[in-house]
Amino acid sequence: MPDSPSDRERRTSLPNFLLSVKLKYVKLGYHYLISHFMYLLLIPLLAVVSVHLSTLTSQDLVHLWHQLRFNLVTVIVCSTLIVFLATLYFMSRPKKVYLLDFACYKPEDAHIVSRETFMERSALAGTFSEENLAFQKKILERSGLGQNTYFPEAVLQVPPNPSMAEARKEAEMVMFGAIDELLAKTGVKAKDIGILIVNCSLFCPTPSLSSMVVNRYKLRGNVLSYNLGGMGCSAGLISIDLAKQLLQVNPNSYALVVSMENITLNWYFGNNRSMLVSNCLFRMGGAAILLSNRSSDRSRSKYQLLHTVRTHKGADDRCYSCVFQEEDDEKKIGVALSKDLMAVAGEALKTNITTLGPIVLPMSEQLLFFVTLVGRKVFKMKIKPYIPDFKLAFEHFCIHAGGRAVLDELEKNLELSDWHMEPSRMTLYRFGNTSSSSLWYELAYCEAKGRIQKGDRSWQIAFGSGFKCNSAVWRALRTIDPAKEKNPWINEIHEFPVHVPRITKIGS
Repeated sequence: MPDSPSDRERRTSLPNFLLSVKLKYVKLGYHYLISHFMYLLLIPLLAVVSVHLSTLTSQDLVHLWHQLRFNLVTVIVCSTLIVFLATLYFMSRPKKVYLLDFACYKPEDAHIVSRETFMERSALAGTFSEENLAFQKKILERSGLGQNTYFPEAVLQVPPNPSMAEARKEAEMVMFGAIDELLAKTGVKAKDIGILIVNCSLFCPTPSLSSMVVNRYKLRGNVLSYNLGGMGCSAGLISIDLAKQLLQVNPNSYALVVSMENITLNWYFGNNRSMLVSNCLFRMGGAAILLSNRSSDRSRSKYQLLHTVRTHKGADDRCYSCVFQEEDDEKKIGVALSKDLMAVAGEALKTNITTLGPIVLPMSEQLLFFVTLVGRKVFKMKIKPYIPDFKLAFEHFCIHAGGRAVLDELEKNLELSDWHMEPSRMTLYRFGNTSSSSLWYELAYCEAKGRIQKGDRSWQIAFGSGFKCNSAVWRALRTIDPAKEKNPWINEIHEFPVHVPRITKIGS
């Protein structure tokens, strides 16, 4: 039985996040805030003590000295208290994590795939039915992708050559291209890197991708190396969070994070439409990010990591299975996207945003939101819910460029302007969905436009299979001068933004 218009709209639209907020996620946000900032309670105490000490005269100090000379117990108690408070303060204070720089890989022009080239190669593959070729053409026209995205050589060949050797070739080209540029920009030696995290969801060879990096750059023998696989498009921020946790317990360290996806072995050659959508959206790309916990690196770093918030909805079967790699009826492997994907993504986003709100929103917004929420949920008052203005918490929004429909819905739900959505839309248009690395192409867009000013806060938010939604908040430590930057947008930034028509009816 075909879906009704209301069913299609429910499945292809995100729910209004802030009209159905659950109190437990609000409490989770406040718990996160309190547990991470308890050390701030010591600051008022230290301020009061400092003010009191500043009022003492030389006679008062001499008198105090004479009193303490003959009272050993008082001296010991005071000294112990001072040492205890100082130790508590420095032990409970988390180490600051800085982002020195990042680099996004830009393939050569030989890898450009226009919509016409995509359809030509799909037809020449000889595996798709006429109906499904028409279906892919329709998806491409609505996708928001432009004419200059990138495919690996193996997929562009006639016939395609999806082999392990070609997949390794693509991985090396993307990873090493991004890392080479990053090391050149920062001047950091490979031997100084103590932590390495590589994430790629669908390509997990042996030896691992992280081992490929260690071998290529001859990283030191005690490097903490991690390879994250199968974690979807949100794995990039999971890697950032993991790096942050490791930098808290490994002093004076550099952490290299590499985020990418591999297309060569994951282009679907069957006729299951739920799997064909991925072919139309995903493109080649990757990013390398260098983090540090060294206080001496603050002056030359671009950003400071303020918060990371992770949400996992995998305990729910519907969420777990909405993005699923499996075989179709002809035993061809692909990634199936469920019709419930938008609804699932909306629930994960709502949970993540509700948890993040108490940490980042100004107190005025929190009070208005909390009062109306308690009135509605606890006292059952029929009052209009207050929707917090996240534009008061962030200057820049980097939303994972997963697809145009998701971006349209997020713009509407968060009440963002075209200016705020521009980095995400232009990244989708120029580079396509590059999975976990798309957030860094978006931040690079903001830099190339000269938008990043000292003190600006940027919100990166990504979602992926599992189902997961993750956020990271950065504060700019200096104004970014685009004339001094090297990133994939610099030579063509004057061409953007371009006009990309909106989808007027998502379910049509």
